[in-house]
Amino acid sequence: MESMLNKLKSTVTKVTADVTSAVMGNPVTREFEVGKHIASGGPGLCWRIYNGTKKSTKQEVAVFVFDKKMIDKYQKFEKDQIIDSLKKGVQQLTRLRHPRLLTVQHPLEESRDCLAFCTEPVFASLSNVLGQWDNLPSPVPKDIKEYKLYDVETKYGLLQISEGLSFLHSGVKMVHGNLCLENIILNKSGAWKIMGFDFSISSINPSDAEPKYSCKEWEPNLPPLCLPNPEYLAPEYILSVSCDSASDMYSLGVVMHAVFNEGKPVFQVNKHDIFSFSRQLDQLSSMSPTVLSKIPEEVREHVKMLLSVTPNVRPDADQMTKIPFFDDVGAVTLQYFDSLFQRDNLQKSQFYKGLPKVLPKLPKRVVVYRILPALTSEFVNPDMVPFVLPNVLLIAEDCTKDEYVRLIMPDLTPVFKLQEPVQILLIFLQKMDLLLTKTPPEEIKNSVLPMVYRAVEAPSIQIQELCLNIIPSFANLIDYPSMKNSLIPRIKSACLQTSSLAVRVNSLVCLGKILEYLDKWFVIDEILPFLQQIPSREPAVLMGILGIYKCTFSHKKLGIPKEHLATKSLPHLVSLSIDNNLNLNQFNSFMVVIREMMNRMEAEHKTKLEQLHAMQEQQRSLNISNPMNQSEEAKSPPSSSNQVRVVVAAFTTKIQVSLTLEEKQRLAKEQEQAAKLRSQQPLAPQAVKTKDLTSSLFNSMTAIDNLSLANAARPAPMPGPTMPAFNSATPVVGSMAAPVPNGFNPTLGFQSGGMGMAMRPSGPNLYGGMAATTSTPNFGALAHNPGPTGPMGKAPDMSALDNLFTPSKPKVPLNQMGPKAPPGTSSPWLSQFGGAQSPQTPMQSVGMGGVPSGFGMQANPFFSPQNFSQPGAAPAMNQAGVKHSASANNDLKDLFG
Repeated sequence: MESMLNKLKSTVTKVTADVTSAVMGNPVTREFEVGKHIASGGPGLCWRIYNGTKKSTKQEVAVFVFDKKMIDKYQKFEKDQIIDSLKKGVQQLTRLRHPRLLTVQHPLEESRDCLAFCTEPVFASLSNVLGQWDNLPSPVPKDIKEYKLYDVETKYGLLQISEGLSFLHSGVKMVHGNLCLENIILNKSGAWKIMGFDFSISSINPSDAEPKYSCKEWEPNLPPLCLPNPEYLAPEYILSVSCDSASDMYSLGVVMHAVFNEGKPVFQVNKHDIFSFSRQLDQLSSMSPTVLSKIPEEVREHVKMLLSVTPNVRPDADQMTKIPFFDDVGAVTLQYFDSLFQRDNLQKSQFYKGLPKVLPKLPKRVVVYRILPALTSEFVNPDMVPFVLPNVLLIAEDCTKDEYVRLIMPDLTPVFKLQEPVQILLIFLQKMDLLLTKTPPEEIKNSVLPMVYRAVEAPSIQIQELCLNIIPSFANLIDYPSMKNSLIPRIKSACLQTSSLAVRVNSLVCLGKILEYLDKWFVIDEILPFLQQIPSREPAVLMGILGIYKCTFSHKKLGIPKEHLATKSLPHLVSLSIDNNLNLNQFNSFMVVIREMMNRMEAEHKTKLEQLHAMQEQQRSLNISNPMNQSEEAKSPPSSSNQVRVVVAAFTTKIQVSLTLEEKQRLAKEQEQAAKLRSQQPLAPQAVKTKDLTSSLFNSMTAIDNLSLANAARPAPMPGPTMPAFNSATPVVGSMAAPVPNGFNPTLGFQSGGMGMAMRPSGPNLYGGMAATTSTPNFGALAHNPGPTGPMGKAPDMSALDNLFTPSKPKVPLNQMGPKAPPGTSSPWLSQFGGAQSPQTPMQSVGMGGVPSGFGMQANPFFSPQNFSQPGAAPAMNQAGVKHSASANNDLKDLFG
């Protein structure tokens, strides 16, 4: 099987190559490009038909080729007879010009290998369509194999053949002599054309009213290509060796029978057995009804008359064109199209107006390949375009996108650019959704949208109104860049520049309808500001402006921000709402929109403020509950005992912002070890002292933290000149004005460096909002603060310190800043926070920069070890009541280095 297929394939390839090489040597190829083999036709289907194009104009043609190798089996004189017969038929066809005859584009050319000539584009022969596939390419083309004739095509095709015969008989005084399926060609648009004039007979007295034709005797010994087809030949050719125009009518009757019987003639006749033909003649006289059973009833009697043995009974060609069978709406429509070139513009316009009612009744193939080319040919006449264009667009609706691009778009593109008559633009606008759906994007950008832009800018108000009304119906099909950059600016320009109220209102309505296809910020930045530029204040214009605001405001995709509402939209709408041109209902419409905008703006801003307030309250509560969220400044000094390490670790942990899980675990282990050591060993006197020191240290730290928090809550005093609280030469005095020694120096003096510098304002990110100094703390202001601290000279109200603490935290008395003294003993730490003492000027209570001195991290004396040389718990007291202890002093030196 495979070998047979390979053999067949090689044969087809060889034949194709041979034909191609044969054509290549023909002069026809100088002017025409020869394409693929598409069909066959002519006497005995001997002509192979190729598609082709003219090199100079790219015009589509059909190339008929007869390969001389087909007749190699004949003798030379027989070959010459065949060639002469074929030449005669083509030459006769070339001389004749009629719409019902195949049009020759290039005359016959002969080469050593073939004969060739060119005609109008061809689909196939009628014989191919009805199932005769001789001399066709292998495999048979699918379009020929599946081709089915519609009734309207059959009716109009037979009518065309009848008109062609009428032309030959009446106009040319010629008998075709071989009318059969092979010699009827369907062109590219589906029209039936006559060819094959090889055996045509011209009248011997063409000038006389009654033409006479001389007929040759039948010679069965001639090659088949030198004889007409006997199955379609009239009986008188054989019986009386005579012929006239009625002989062609008999052939027409056999053709009609074959068309309705799948290509089968009335009788099957052998060309070389003339007696078989004679035996069939008797049946013609008494034809059985079954022979014509498949022919439509309305034409059956006419076919029977055409097949009559008596020539005088047969209707002539002119009579056949007028039978009721051909009075079909579709056939008449196609016939009218073929005669349009004879009509004037008024007749054409009337016909085109009624055509939309007929088109739906016709098969799509007929409409696309027969009617559409006739319609598009009228585009060269601008006056006819308004009548033709609706029909073309109606056909386009039923076409696929590929058919539209291939068959309609090339002819439609020049029409897009026509500006006169104006009806052209109106028709296009009404069918814009069709154009945007089926036209390729590039062509939309280059041809369709520019037409819309011209319509928006047209001088005709009617065109502008129609365009603005139609644009929203196809706005969803326009790409966003074209909408944003080209269409919207033109609509805005038309609205601002027009003198027509209708155009202005329609522009606003158009913008309102296409808002949903625009971007939110484009509307806010381009559309809403444009509304304030509109000069007129007619009620319709104002309501159009209100409509755009309302659509933008209420649309879930768009919306107007409250800032824009407050600063631009509402002021504009309020000013428009009190225009004197508005009636009560229109004013109420404005107020409804304004109230909606106000309510939404109020709700949104109120929600924002509530959220902000909640965040501030949350931040304030965090600041109060975490007062010691401070940065690391203290470094752990080396210690000589485990107890001191535990104290330092706890102290360091207190001021860290956060600890990792591993650090917490390590700290817990150290505390456990320290507890075990304390429980296993008795405390030495030195350890007891250290424990007391540690307890005092934590008590003082808690008090200072609370005091720092109180300082953060105090209002800042009035700015004024700054003075140092005290200089280094002035000793700090206690409540009894006695110098206080510090254990290292004769008197408790502080370094003056940084004492008079201005204090840095407190910030939320530094120590929970508590104030802090930039250098050494200023205790002078506290020690000498019995006098007035403000402009009114009132004593400071220390109750604010108590208000800052929550009920869950115990209040820490200020006297815990230092070690507790025995009752009745005076302490400089207690005297610093006592009641009013000796008067002092306001300047003494204000540090450098006018900021009150306070305790922050750096104002905490425990963070400045150099300020400590006096122990907190000693058995003896100095003049100021401070106890001395050498062992405690040594422990502090170990603790703080």
